[in-house]
Amino acid sequence: MGVPKRKLAKHRGRQRRAMNMKLEAPSLVACPQCRALIQPHHLCPECGYYKNREVVAAADK
Repeated sequence: MGVPKRKLAKHRGRQRRAMNMKLEAPSLVACPQCRALIQPHHLCPECGYYKNREVVAAADK
């Protein structure tokens, strides 16, 4: 097995890993009931629907 000739700096490994540690914006889809943007597989906060049925009563506007 190969052995490194010189010690690698901590910065090199951290720099290599840094590309995969970035934050990404959540993906959004339109609610089938009210067309508000929601995260996939989540309850709609606007109308209270999930998978085409009302789960929570919607807040009065």
